Amino acid sequence: MSQNRRTPCLELLEHSLMEQIIDESLEVLERSGVFVENKEVTQLLEDAGMKVLRRDERGAVISITRSLVEEGLNTAPSSVKLYDRDGGDESVITLGPQTDRVYFDPGSSAPYTFDYKLRTIRRPETQDLIDLAVVADALTHMDAQSTAMIPADVPAAVADRYRLFLVLRNSTKPVVTGTFDPEGLGVMQEMLAAVRGSARALKEKPMALFSICPSPPLKWSNLACHDIIHCARAHIPVEIIPAPLAGASAPITLAGSLVQHTAETLSGIVIGQLAQPGAPVVYGGSPAVLDMRTGTTATGAVEAMMMCGACSQIGRYLGLPTQAYMALSDAKQPDAQAGLETGIGATLAGLCGTNLVSGPGMLAFESCQSLEKLVIDNETCGMVRRLIAGIDHRSRPLAEDLLRSGIHTGSGFLTSQTTMRWFRKEFFYPGSVIDRDSLNTRADEGGADAAQRAHREADRILRSHAPPPLSPEIDNELLRLMRREARKHGMEHLPGEG
Repeated sequence: MSQNRRTPCLELLEHSLMEQIIDESLEVLERSGVFVENKEVTQLLEDAGMKVLRRDERGAVISITRSLVEEGLNTAPSSVKLYDRDGGDESVITLGPQTDRVYFDPGSSAPYTFDYKLRTIRRPETQDLIDLAVVADALTHMDAQSTAMIPADVPAAVADRYRLFLVLRNSTKPVVTGTFDPEGLGVMQEMLAAVRGSARALKEKPMALFSICPSPPLKWSNLACHDIIHCARAHIPVEIIPAPLAGASAPITLAGSLVQHTAETLSGIVIGQLAQPGAPVVYGGSPAVLDMRTGTTATGAVEAMMMCGACSQIGRYLGLPTQAYMALSDAKQPDAQAGLETGIGATLAGLCGTNLVSGPGMLAFESCQSLEKLVIDNETCGMVRRLIAGIDHRSRPLAEDLLRSGIHTGSGFLTSQTTMRWFRKEFFYPGSVIDRDSLNTRADEGGADAAQRAHREADRILRSHAPPPLSPEIDNELLRLMRREARKHGMEHLPGEG
């Protein structure tokens, strides 16, 4: 790539405002503190010299000093690498402020799925998550998987590890995941180590990124604390994802919510670095705004997207890899609203330099996944990648065809050597979901809309795409682990086995 290429870059915060947000977040941490439910994390902070401001039977409010935050930022690595299931020599994802690459993954943990055939939102089952994993595995611009849905046909107590089990068996891509209870993390680590070959090999070539969410405002639950310190000690990368709801669980102003988001993220970094200096961490976020008319948590609102972009700017300024929930929609089906909100969010994410963009496929306030929307969003992500690739020098002179003699005769530029050399690289060519056919062709094909075309494409992928299977030894070990967990909670057979 030419050294003269300029990556488009959008900064939503003036430098002075960004520094004020960071400075006020540090003041909040020191004066107001964070509420910590977990005794081990409380002890880590006390051992580091932090003052307990208040304590009761639920936990402790602990002050975190500016100097301890600075220590945590100094030891947190500036990049996070993820490898595919096969564990090749090269990472397939590298997150960090030093790269202008933007990666995409389907949003995680949706309790619902959009059933295109029934045109309704319903609870997902095992096959729904398998189908989504297979489709995401085939889509060019989905760089990672996620444990995207919560299957309702298994006990809730095993749902976190079951999601990972299904995705590991049905895709080779890295996976973004998370836990629902402390016991789940150990089992999921066992599964990942089984696929990689050992816990040591998993540490050297991580293949999963665990999402950890503080509870707004400024609270670290026992589960979040447990996961962040155990992942840190196992060198499993985590993304800290605060979810401030402006006007409800966070200040109404965007800048005020960003102060809270920054404080929550920095406190999580401190906890992880105290547990294990150098533990890999991603500066993430999923802010939303309270729609005062409906009482809903709008993640597709432009203000939510603006906060996400600002969070990425702050994370990059602090020298950390970044993540955000952006390429998503509050619509209830893959319609024009879904395309509008997702397109704006994905474009902002690309221009703001967000390293990892979660949300493709998501509807209804991050609570629903749609195969059709995921297929459409894949094209959106491809367009965003073309946008941030920028305009480059392709030839010298730049318009060499215009300088030739005889340009007013013949076929013009269509058959020129320059056109033949560059048309595949200069233009992004979307798939069959994007309608660029002539009016006559569209009429001949019955005038299907984007959702109909995406449904056909998803069906085609499910019929034709077969992700490489795991070796029998690894697959059997995953089955053993999952069956063990299922039996603990009264399941004699996994879905489809009995």
